[in-house]
Amino acid sequence: MNTVVVTGGCGLIGQHICSGLLKKGYEVIAVDREQGFYNEGKLHYSFVQASPTDKDGYAEIFEKNKVDILIHAACTVDNDLGPIVTEKEMIESRNCDKFMYRYAMTEKVGKIILISTDRVYSFPKTREPIREDSELKPASNYGIMKLESEKALVSEMQHHKDIMCCIIRSSPVYTHDFTENLVSRITNPKDGTLFVIGQGQNGFQLCCVHNLVDFILCYVKNADDMSYAGVYNVSDKYLTTCADIINFMRENHRLGPVLQKNPGGAISKIKGILGGNKDEKTNYRYLDLGKLENNNMLDNTKAAKLTTSRWNLSNTK
Repeated sequence: MNTVVVTGGCGLIGQHICSGLLKKGYEVIAVDREQGFYNEGKLHYSFVQASPTDKDGYAEIFEKNKVDILIHAACTVDNDLGPIVTEKEMIESRNCDKFMYRYAMTEKVGKIILISTDRVYSFPKTREPIREDSELKPASNYGIMKLESEKALVSEMQHHKDIMCCIIRSSPVYTHDFTENLVSRITNPKDGTLFVIGQGQNGFQLCCVHNLVDFILCYVKNADDMSYAGVYNVSDKYLTTCADIINFMRENHRLGPVLQKNPGGAISKIKGILGGNKDEKTNYRYLDLGKLENNNMLDNTKAAKLTTSRWNLSNTK
């Protein structure tokens, strides 16, 4: 039975990763700053309380256990942090990553999986699909934090080339009940009102948590040689439109009035009113109105060789 350490294991994403691993027969050690109860009491599950800067706590985990796989899901906004990513969180993440990767590789962990974000990319003004080798130019603190984590992993990997490393660039996640990333796509960042352009056919690349977990489980099981190492875009198969979000929220949750704005010039007017906004850099869920009609999609061809994205708004749980 392989042992998997999941950092951020009690957050939204981490708890579902742990649950999936337990169902597949792995020994799971969840590490987080606060205890969660989603997997409490399950066979082969244990929890270790440690903050991202607790070097001794993490050192003890790797020294006392034969860890086969490390899944680094800590410092993702949808886990422990709020939507505002400050310099403090960025520093904590930076410090954690350095000793985390070093401990794991020194103790000869077989695989390391880092959950990053598609926010590390420079989203193009065209509708060209975003591939793993597309330009990297994060505009937000969150994207910068994650790109630094990627670079720290790659740097440490140069000294341990026998360890398989996987970087997952995931789109913002959702579940049936976790809807903040959905609602933010129809929220005017200036005044918090809900709005839609035309019939709401403009779309966003999002990722059902269960698509992300499915990919991780397939990678853990089937990535058996170094050809599987590298970067993977992971998201839903198709874009989620504003109309999809509105229908989903009204059917399953509560949603206030949504203003309908006429297409053609509407977005330009909103952008002109807003001007620059410092929240765009710090707020993970800030809606960039300049990209509202681009309908940028991730190219998931590489990830699709391991698993198919079968979850979306219509069947999420």
